[in-house]
Amino acid sequence: MTYHTEDSKPPPKKRGRPKKVKEPEPAPAPEPAPAPAPEPKKKKAQGKLTEKQREELKKHMQKTGLKGSEAKKHRMGMMVRLRKGMSVKKAHEDLMGK
Repeated sequence: MTYHTEDSKPPPKKRGRPKKVKEPEPAPAPEPAPAPAPEPKKKKAQGKLTEKQREELKKHMQKTGLKGSEAKKHRMGMMVRLRKGMSVKKAHEDLMGK
């Protein structure tokens, strides 16, 4: 293997796209004092119905007269809506599409 001296080597070829010349960025303006953060709202516990909601749902299910899988599907849909905060009447209307 033969070695070349520095003088005999051609300059290396540049590959890739040329780099942009970075301009100095101006100093950022001082930021105004941030407003005080609002107090975090307490979230309601998700997943459980209150006793009142349970009683109302029980009465509603007796009134509907549905049986088997129809009753289960209706009850589950009602429970989802009650957890969101709807009343039994509004939940039923929403579920039945009236």
